[in-house]
Amino acid sequence: NDSKIRKLKSSSRPVKLSDSHGLYLLVNPGGSRIWYLKYRFNGKESRVRLGAYPLVSLAEARQQRDGIRKLLAQNINPAQQRMAEKAACSP
Repeated sequence: NDSKIRKLKSSSRPVKLSDSHGLYLLVNPGGSRIWYLKYRFNGKESRVRLGAYPLVSLAEARQQRDGIRKLLAQNINPAQQRMAEKAACSP
């Protein structure tokens, strides 16, 4: 939960705090905390950055994870989907 994340101290090495279904928080030695989702598409393991904690809360990271898992269930590559969305938004 969020209170556990807030109490985490940084260490001399990066630390992974796993949640579920590939979601984890990477706590770097400098103290930054970044949400990642590890997933597999067409047999290849990938990861996507979901955002930095506390800007992206645990609940928001879980929502993003669920959205990406829905894409995977439809056989859509989340990385390509994000690139297409960024291309559509840029002038």
